[in-house]
Amino acid sequence: MGNRKKRSGPSCPAEIRLEHVFKSFGDEEVLKDLSLAFPAGSRTLLSSPSGTGKTTLFRLLLGLEKPDSGTIAFFKKDGAPAVPRFSAVFQEDWLLEGYSAVENLRLAVGNVYSPSELSAAASRLLPEESLKKPVSEFSGGMKRRTALLRALLAPSDILIMDEPFTGLDAGTKQTAAAMVLEFLGGRTLVFSSHSEEDAALLKAGVITLPNM
Repeated sequence: MGNRKKRSGPSCPAEIRLEHVFKSFGDEEVLKDLSLAFPAGSRTLLSSPSGTGKTTLFRLLLGLEKPDSGTIAFFKKDGAPAVPRFSAVFQEDWLLEGYSAVENLRLAVGNVYSPSELSAAASRLLPEESLKKPVSEFSGGMKRRTALLRALLAPSDILIMDEPFTGLDAGTKQTAAAMVLEFLGGRTLVFSSHSEEDAALLKAGVITLPNM
């Protein structure tokens, strides 16, 4: 996979800018007057206790939710407005259970990589004998690794990862983190974790969300 960085990297590294964002669900105020900026090509760990809005923020960035008020905008490095491509690791793995890991990857990346290249990438995080099995037979940790691979290999400008290392032992986490750094290219990375040590693994800065 000698050209992987070029193919999985961005064509337009994007800055993320939030200004005075509010979001509530019923009477529960999840995000209150939140203003943040993530420079194009930056790596940032969002650190805060559970229930402080990290997942909601990710859903807003991905366009899966809309803010009640405030703005979320994206910009190219030259300051021009951008319409970035996203890839994501969600809290839920959202895999096609009847398909193999490689087939799940193929459906996400299209013809960007050959089947042999996808198998080679998958074998770095998954046992060789598992690659042709349906992911319904995978453990939780193996599913998580497959979801992470899918997000890394999919062409995108911004990579969002919500607790990407959940269920991984220390050794596998080290391998997974090394692959993130290898495949990230210049993409903007925003991720969450309960461990600020993960910021060091991914050479990322840390932003702590305020407790609402």
